[in-house]
Amino acid sequence: MPRSLARRSLLGAAAAAGAAALAAPLGGVAHAAGAGARWPTGFALPAGFQPEGITIGHSPYAYLGSLADGAVYRASLATGEGRIISTGPGAGHSTVGLKIDRAERRLFLAGGWGRAIRVADARSGTVLENFTGLGAANTMVNDVVLTPEAAWFTDSFQPQLYRLALDRSGAPVGAPVTVPLGGDWVQGPDFTANGIERTPDGCALLVVNTHLDGGALTRIDPATGAARRVDLGGLKIPRGDGLLLLGRNLYVVQQALNQIDVVRLNPSGTRGTAVARITDPERFRIPTTAAAWGDRIYLPNARFDVEPQPDTAYDVVSVEQV
Repeated sequence: MPRSLARRSLLGAAAAAGAAALAAPLGGVAHAAGAGARWPTGFALPAGFQPEGITIGHSPYAYLGSLADGAVYRASLATGEGRIISTGPGAGHSTVGLKIDRAERRLFLAGGWGRAIRVADARSGTVLENFTGLGAANTMVNDVVLTPEAAWFTDSFQPQLYRLALDRSGAPVGAPVTVPLGGDWVQGPDFTANGIERTPDGCALLVVNTHLDGGALTRIDPATGAARRVDLGGLKIPRGDGLLLLGRNLYVVQQALNQIDVVRLNPSGTRGTAVARITDPERFRIPTTAAAWGDRIYLPNARFDVEPQPDTAYDVVSVEQV
C-alpha cells in the first residue's frame, strides 16, 4: 500500500472522530457513514449463524449464507429483520459465497467443503439444483459471480474454476464444467483462490489469488482459463476475500485486516489504482464479503478470530460507498 494512502486514511479518521465508519478517498475528505440515514446501518444475525457470503438484488433485501450448516438468511435492509428461508444441508455442509440473479428468482450457492454447487428459489429457499462431488477430496467451492451466460465459482484449493451454463431465462443448463487455470496463475500449498468478479467491460473475470506475490488480483480469460496478474500499482491483497464491482470501482474486502481497499480499474481490468481504504475499528470484526444497495456497502462480520459456538453473536454492518 502506498505510504500516502495509509497516511490519508489516518488523517481522515482523526478528522471524523466519532463517526461510525470512515472512508478516506485519495485527494478527498473522510466522511461519516450513515449520516442522516433512516434505515439501520447494521443488524444482527441469528446467534451461531456463522455468515460468510452476502448478496443483494434490485430489492432491498440481503441474503446471507451460513458456514455452519448451509442455511440461507433473508433480511430486510429497511428494518434489519429477517428469517431463515433455507435450512441448508446440515452440519458439515456450508454456503460460502452466493449471488442472486437479475430476475431475483434464483440464488446460486457455493457449497464450500461439501464440494457442491446449489441453486435455490430466492423466495422459498427450495433447492432447485444440487451438483455434488466437484473437484478433488480437498476442494472448497468458495465464491460465485454471475454473467449473462454462466455462473462462475472459485475452488480455493485447486487451480480451477467451475462454469455452470445458464439459458436465456437464467436457469442452469447441464452440470458444472471445470475450467483449469493457467498463465500467471500460481497455486499455493493450501488456500489460494477466493473472491471473484467481472471486469468493468464484462469480457473477463477477476479472481483473488492470496498466494501470488503476497496477494494479488488476477484477470482470467473465461474462454481459456489463462490468468494475467492485474497491475495494482504495488497494492497487495494478502487477505483479499470478497470482491464487489460498482462501475469501475472494485471493492476488495481484506477480511482479517478489517479493511476494504477500493481500486479504480481500467475498463479491461488489466490495471488499477488504489483510491481509498475503508476502515471501522469499532464495527469491523473480520468482514468477508460485500454487496451494495443505494449508496451503502453491506458486509457480514465472520468473526474468524473466535471459536464459533451456538450462542456466538454475528451481525451485518454497512458503510458509505466511496
